Amino acid sequence: MKLIADEGVDKPIVDALRNHGFDVLYILEDYRSADDDFILALSDSLNAVLLTQDKDFGELVFRLKRAHFGVVLIRLQGYTPEAKASIVLYHLLHHQDNLIQAFTVIQPNAIRIRK
Repeated sequence: MKLIADEGVDKPIVDALRNHGFDVLYILEDYRSADDDFILALSDSLNAVLLTQDKDFGELVFRLKRAHFGVVLIRLQGYTPEAKASIVLYHLLHHQDNLIQAFTVIQPNAIRIRK
């Protein structure tokens, strides 16, 4: 599965996903300071699911009806980056087929997938 990780996504999450075979383009490495519209359009054009910790993408998808291939919002405040990486990896391994064309929220002990 192809993924784009927004700038705010912790590096250990990116590393864990790459180590498990996910193709991850990390905005911090390739498109530093890109705006949200550009990132969402890039993920759509590349058929890549966007990983983010930025709630603004919810507004772009739901209120402004921007096209997207899939968005995963990571809501794991208070967890270490390594714990976040473990949780995100678990959910992506178990739910990756359901993430396409969906807006997904990963929270402690829960995942919500909205098509």
